Amino acid sequence: MNRIAQRFQTLREAGQSAFIPFITGGDPSLAVSEDIAVALGEKGADVIEYGVPFSDPVGDGPVIQEASLRALKQGVTMRGILASVERIRKRSQTPLLLFTYYNPVFVHGVAAFARDVANAGADGVLCVDLPPDDAREYRDAMRAHGVSTVFLAAPTSPDKRLALIGEACDTFVYYISRLGVTGEKASLSEHLREAVVHVREKTAKPVAVGFGISTPEQARQVAEIAEGVVVGSAIVRVIAEAGGASDTTQRAAAFAAKLADAVKKA
Repeated sequence: MNRIAQRFQTLREAGQSAFIPFITGGDPSLAVSEDIAVALGEKGADVIEYGVPFSDPVGDGPVIQEASLRALKQGVTMRGILASVERIRKRSQTPLLLFTYYNPVFVHGVAAFARDVANAGADGVLCVDLPPDDAREYRDAMRAHGVSTVFLAAPTSPDKRLALIGEACDTFVYYISRLGVTGEKASLSEHLREAVVHVREKTAKPVAVGFGISTPEQARQVAEIAEGVVVGSAIVRVIAEAGGASDTTQRAAAFAAKLADAVKKA
C-alpha cells in the first residue's frame, strides 16, 4: 500500500489526525532541507509536503514565495528535488508528498515525471494549479506508478465539483480553509467545522485542512474536526529567520514538534 494511504489508515484506526508540515526544497539549501525533512519525521510528522520551488507560485503567500526564490537562486530544479527525495528516502520512511505547479511537470514530461517520482521514493503529488477536469493523463500516469494524487477543494467549490475532486484524489482531499494565498492567520474560520463535514461527505475522502494554520492551538482545533492538519508558512518562516545558521534544522524541528504534539493530543 502507498505510504500515505497506509499512514492515514493507521491514524484512522487510532482515532488521530495527520500532522502534515510543508517545507520548500532547497531553502536554505538542499542538504539542510533534507536534514529538516528527516527531523520532521522524527518529531511526529505523518506526511511531509516537500515543495518544488517555482518562479510564479500563484497559490503561495510571500513567505513561501520568498523561500522558492531563495531556492531558485541556488539553481534548484525539479531534477534536483527528485534527487533530494531519493536521498531523504534513504534516511527516512516518512511519507513524502511533492508540492508543485504544473509547469515543471509539463516540462519534465508527465509520464517521465510519474516514473521519476516513484523511482525517487515520493509517495504522492499535489499539483496546485492543475484542475481535476484536465488531469486525466496526469492521474493515469501517477496511478500506474503507485503515486497518490491530491487535489484542492475550496470554500467556493460546489457539490458537483467536490464529487469530481473526491474522485480525483487517491488518499485525501486538501481543503483550503480560506480564499486567497497561503500565510499565517490569527484565527480560523468560524464555519470551518461545518465546511469540513460537508467536504468529507461530498468527496467521500478524508480531509486535510491547510492555509492559515500557524500555532499549536490552531493545529489542535483543526485536528479535532479534520483527518489532517497542514502547516506551511509558519514553519518556512522559522527556517527563514534562522538565516542558514547551523541550528536551522533544530529550530524547525523544535517548532514542528510543538505542532505535532498539539495535533496528537486533539
